[in-house]
Amino acid sequence: MPTEQLLINISTPLTEMAAQQPNMPAIIFPSKGRTITFKELDEQSNRLAGGFIKNGIQRGTRVALLVPPSPELFAITFALFKAGIVPVFIDPGIGAKNMKGCLSDSAPEAFIGIPKAHIARIVLRWGKETVWTLVRVGGSSLIGGISLKKIEQDGKDAQFSPAETGKDEIAAILFTSGSTGSPKGAVYTHGNFAAQVKALKEVYNIMPGEIDLPTFPLFALFAPALGMTALIPEMDFTKPGSVDPLQIINTGNRYKATTMFGSPALLNRVGRYGTEKKLHLKSVKRVISAGAPVPAIVLQHFREILPEDAEIFTPYGATEALPVSSISSREILSETHYETAKGKGICVGRPVPGLSLAIIPISDKPVESWSDDLFLATGEIGEIAVSGEQVTKSYFENPQATRMAKIQGEDGKIWHRMGDTGYLDEKGRLWFCGRKSHRVVTASGTLFTIPVEGIFNNHPDVFRTALVGIGEPGNQKPVLCVELEKGVKRNQKNRIRNELMEIAKKNFITKDINIILFHPKFPVDIRHNAKIFREKLSVWAAEVIS
Repeated sequence: MPTEQLLINISTPLTEMAAQQPNMPAIIFPSKGRTITFKELDEQSNRLAGGFIKNGIQRGTRVALLVPPSPELFAITFALFKAGIVPVFIDPGIGAKNMKGCLSDSAPEAFIGIPKAHIARIVLRWGKETVWTLVRVGGSSLIGGISLKKIEQDGKDAQFSPAETGKDEIAAILFTSGSTGSPKGAVYTHGNFAAQVKALKEVYNIMPGEIDLPTFPLFALFAPALGMTALIPEMDFTKPGSVDPLQIINTGNRYKATTMFGSPALLNRVGRYGTEKKLHLKSVKRVISAGAPVPAIVLQHFREILPEDAEIFTPYGATEALPVSSISSREILSETHYETAKGKGICVGRPVPGLSLAIIPISDKPVESWSDDLFLATGEIGEIAVSGEQVTKSYFENPQATRMAKIQGEDGKIWHRMGDTGYLDEKGRLWFCGRKSHRVVTASGTLFTIPVEGIFNNHPDVFRTALVGIGEPGNQKPVLCVELEKGVKRNQKNRIRNELMEIAKKNFITKDINIILFHPKFPVDIRHNAKIFREKLSVWAAEVIS
């Protein structure tokens, strides 16, 4: 049994809010016409937790959870946390093949899903070797399994009390998006989640009673833990870049949202629409955007639809470690984006309190043990490594991935290699230079994606660019892929290419780039619609120039 001072359960804030403000809405679903109070969510999750246990889903059981944003998702998730059961979160947009791989890797013993997920499970044989308990959320009994309604009914008479979980006890498995390889299951402990909640509260001064408009499902689950009301908009959460801007703006205004979380793709779409139509998010005082770097032009558009005293924050992090650092749009627009346009990378701010951050030499091999000799000097580009309470320590049943990404330090301290390159400036700010695996190693030196792309992205006809390498590292040929702004005519490509070539010649780090290709629409990740799949662009570019 864990010692008392180490007992942590990420569900505790929900129970505390239910006691302090029982009638305050925990979740609002405008499209469903439903509002659920903190007391109702707490009581329903208690019933479900008791019902899960009564039906054999015990503490430590891994459970695949495939339920879209809904009242049921919130209740189920908090019930699992309360019971010490381990939900496995997998982005449904990663594709059937990756989904099967994630389920194989995590070996869940139970499967909770909507009818569509169960049909896919049956047809594609997901989890066939390990899953022994099925729970259906809605749908016919023909699908099989126990209905969620029965689970809750079974839990009504159960004398349930939350599991006394320790801070190092596994709370969940969160799979990465797989944007630079196969998705990996990051092992989250109750301590990791508690540290994340604490950091988000402190860094962004989030207060209980606020209204949150989250447009990313996993972040929506943080709202009740932060004491906020989660206002769930009507949208396809797998396509944030195609969201209906008016739906987001109207929902935020109707319910007086104070906080909003959105991917750069969503901010771009909503911000441009709001600016064009002269619409505003009238009550929002903070916006948090993550998932990929946010271009300055996107920040400018979105700031125009916010109140004067509102702020946009762009935290940096990853599934395995979040938040790592943060910066405000005011600092970006008044200072750092000018340096980005000169090829200095993207400033992602100062490390959050309590987190240790280091820049270490770039290597594609494991680093077995930590040494202070690994620290690189200020201004020197290397790999970003972090350590702290919100940093996960391993991948589930994947020792090779753990060995590649984790460094053992003193007294059990674990450093996580972010897989990203960057450097620290003289003010202690972190500058992001791109994924380590995306660097282009030519015969004359190494090119990093973000600094190179920042030089070209300011062209008025360019929506975004992507640097890729053709050939073997050490002798790669750099190619700049370009996606133009909507509305730019095809007959303008020669002019734009010549102008971009002139820009390339004027900067030392881009002078060797002499191949520019126009792509109709970059392939991007499903989760945020913002991370560019440079691996796919590299294959495309190789075919074009062959």
